[in-house]
Amino acid sequence: MTRTETVPTETGDARITWHPAKRPALILAASHGAGGGIEARDLQALAATLPAHGVTVALVEQPWRVAGKKVAPAPKTLDTGWRGVWPTLAEPGLPVIASGRSAGARVACRTAEELGAAAVLALSFPLHPPGKPEKSRADELLGAGVPTLVVQGGNDPFGRPAEFPEPAGPAPYEIVEVPYGDHGFAVPKRADLTQDEALAVLTDAVVAWTGSLP
Repeated sequence: MTRTETVPTETGDARITWHPAKRPALILAASHGAGGGIEARDLQALAATLPAHGVTVALVEQPWRVAGKKVAPAPKTLDTGWRGVWPTLAEPGLPVIASGRSAGARVACRTAEELGAAAVLALSFPLHPPGKPEKSRADELLGAGVPTLVVQGGNDPFGRPAEFPEPAGPAPYEIVEVPYGDHGFAVPKRADLTQDEALAVLTDAVVAWTGSLP
């Protein structure tokens, strides 16, 4: 049974929707991007799949979204809201994987080491603004400092898998491609896999990765 919890932060009330596993070994805490909420197809697919594999999923709505605003605030404000939610996420005493899609993935990477995240799952990491590869955000990804999995659509205008830098450092990242997927992991009708199959690529990769974490 899912449950929803409101958490006060310095930037306003955030909201967590818990999808509990019966015998959890990990918590995956995932936030949304700057243009949508936790109804995103990838977040919902993970919430539907991971609990059966011993991972409780906590979908986090940032305060700006809870307040009904249409535009996300500056990255620093997003980080503050995430920090405010973290003690509640860590309260069960299990290792917490920091996750998010798009802007939420950037937040997870920027704060992972500081907050003591066990790992980072970056969904649709926005490596650069569309059409502006020179404005790279690779330093955020490479600086996460913990084991990191990137799941990226093959046709993501914010960064296709081939554009990502070589993994490096003490905690190199892994990357999994969802063929034909755009920034929201939508695949065109002409693709040789269905939308459900595309999401299965994502969830299968995350199940295998979470199962491999120490």
